[in-house]
Amino acid sequence: MSVTFAESTVEEAALEWFAGLGYAVLRGADIVPGEPAAERMAFTEVVLAGRLRDAITRLNPRLPDTALDDAFKKLLRRESASLVVENRTFHRVLVGGVPVEYTAADGRIAGDRVRLVDFDDPDANDWVVCNQLTVIEGGKNRRPDLVVFVNGLPLAVFELKDAANEQATVWGAINQLQTYKQEIGSLFAYNEALVVSDGMDARIGSLTADRERFMRWRTIEGETLAPAAMS
Repeated sequence: MSVTFAESTVEEAALEWFAGLGYAVLRGADIVPGEPAAERMAFTEVVLAGRLRDAITRLNPRLPDTALDDAFKKLLRRESASLVVENRTFHRVLVGGVPVEYTAADGRIAGDRVRLVDFDDPDANDWVVCNQLTVIEGGKNRRPDLVVFVNGLPLAVFELKDAANEQATVWGAINQLQTYKQEIGSLFAYNEALVVSDGMDARIGSLTADRERFMRWRTIEGETLAPAAMS
């Protein structure tokens, strides 16, 4: 008997894989506004603000609350109407930290950078995967299959399809991501990776990648394709 992968099966398998890696698994329906476990005050919110604030406090113990508040507000504020510009700006602070100024104990104005991620100790970060996260923007209601949050920031979006459905291909998933970028752009301002899969084929691309630039998984060295069990 042939094995088929329905979209929901691919999604659940992905969630199990993430759980095995140590990610906390959240259900989108459980964290919506009004639910006991809500982590969002509104459907327009794409950052898990509580987790972000906890992370920057934990990762920057030397900095005063005023500096952390400044960094937090900067991260939630959009400065440009261009999604690509916003994304590039975010990538710089993700890698290098958010620049802040504050009044030091001796009264001088001090400058520093607020770290968003601990790149040296991955276990010091808060890793979360959430399925079916409803985002509403400009009257559009969309629900990506999986969103990966690191320290409350939505760094990766997965769109999954059914390998048994000839009409639901990874190429269709790529097209769907393009639509999401146009309609719920706020989610993608923080994006570092876009992933599509039907359970048999998986590809990864950047925010600006067209379908030809969505590539299959490779080993860390980038020389060979990863084993099939990883794709």
